[in-house]
Amino acid sequence: MTAKASTKRKLFVLDTNVLMHDPSSIFRFEEHDLFIPMFVLEELDAAKKGTSEVSRNARQVSRFFEELMRDKTHKQIAEGLALPAIQHHSGGKGSGIATGHLFFQTQALDATLTDVLPGNKADNNILKTALALKNKFASRPVILVSKDINLRIKSAIVGVPTEDYHNDQVLDDLKLLYSGHLALPANFWQTHGDKMESWHDNHGRVSYRIKGPLVKKWHANQFLYMPDESEHGLELCVHSIEKDTAILRVVRDYRSGKTPVWGIHAKNREQNFALNLLLDPEIDFVTLLGAAGTGKTLLTLAAGLSQTLDENRYREIIMTRVTVPVGEDIGFLPGTEEEKMTPWMGALMDNLEVLTQNSGGGDWERAATNDLLSKRIKIRSLNFMRGRTFLNRLVIIDEAQNLTAKQMKTLVTRCGPGSKMICLGNLAQIDTPYLSETTSGLTNVVDRFQGWAHGGHVTLARGERSRLAAHASEVL
Repeated sequence: MTAKASTKRKLFVLDTNVLMHDPSSIFRFEEHDLFIPMFVLEELDAAKKGTSEVSRNARQVSRFFEELMRDKTHKQIAEGLALPAIQHHSGGKGSGIATGHLFFQTQALDATLTDVLPGNKADNNILKTALALKNKFASRPVILVSKDINLRIKSAIVGVPTEDYHNDQVLDDLKLLYSGHLALPANFWQTHGDKMESWHDNHGRVSYRIKGPLVKKWHANQFLYMPDESEHGLELCVHSIEKDTAILRVVRDYRSGKTPVWGIHAKNREQNFALNLLLDPEIDFVTLLGAAGTGKTLLTLAAGLSQTLDENRYREIIMTRVTVPVGEDIGFLPGTEEEKMTPWMGALMDNLEVLTQNSGGGDWERAATNDLLSKRIKIRSLNFMRGRTFLNRLVIIDEAQNLTAKQMKTLVTRCGPGSKMICLGNLAQIDTPYLSETTSGLTNVVDRFQGWAHGGHVTLARGERSRLAAHASEVL
């Protein structure tokens, strides 16, 4: 590496996990320069084999490097490869034009702290490289970028500035994430009631048309309610928005005893909102967030069985979830694909048992119901979703918070005509390495699908599993 680069530019040393997390990260540092240690190339080479998302990303990074090096001499590579001026819109914390240079380690660098960072561990060698660059270019900011928390801690200890990779971050604060429901102002009916036009639609539901600046804060398929103490107060759903005019519809009430959904009733306001989305044939994509015990899986299965078995709206239900570690082969488990996935689907199977018990009847009737369900409910692995197209299926993805944004895109684009996809997750229980609440693929789709006419989201807030579970979630 030569010192010809401007000292005003920062020099970012990239850890391997950044490249494997986002292969296009080399184009996302705007005018600053990047440095790739030789140990990073070794780790990319070791990770390139396999069918996991990490392996695919490692291969993609290598292809990017090869494209940049094409027809370049050793001297040109040593002096730095100019990154293309690509306008990118990552959806993260802004966008810009990549005009910096990419440097590879072409010679040995004087590494210090060999006693403090002993051995031949890749992380320590990457850190030593960053420290050597910091000493060599004292007048220039040298920053190590890694998604590994422990490496960032060690980097700070030895005096090398360090940062996490934030470009894939959807939000700065999870509190800003769209909840899918909004409390109306307390004086809403006094200020807008006489200005609203009302009528009954073809299904006998009351609809309202409202105009004004308040409409600009709403989104299609968002739920509105009055902030009073009555749990059964008037609840509305934003059917459509055009400029400053919105059409609102009264929400169906699935909490009363006359409207069960496969024997299940909504126990609170948010569950009622969720059932309205799950049972709406015009909604193709639903996301449900909530802590354990809020009813995400039970409501989804009840709505799915009602539409699949009673209404014949879908041919079958496809149930799947991430098998953590993500992307690892499940071949070590015996049996077929469905049998291999069964240990991962305990939560779904438990809820199916609750629903079949609620269906009533004796043992013979329940056995017949279970046999019917086994033919209409299929359990599939996420590892084999590429290339598939689901026609007239209800696809349920459990534990979707463990998916990256790229994996989520791969799954959502599998849906064909007549299909509906439902993503369930709890952002407080992310098990995938290097994913956080603000970078999860589930967070990404909730934010990106906000306001789409055929998508909806609800965040469930109240646990309904048991008084023990509710108390434990509060005090533990």
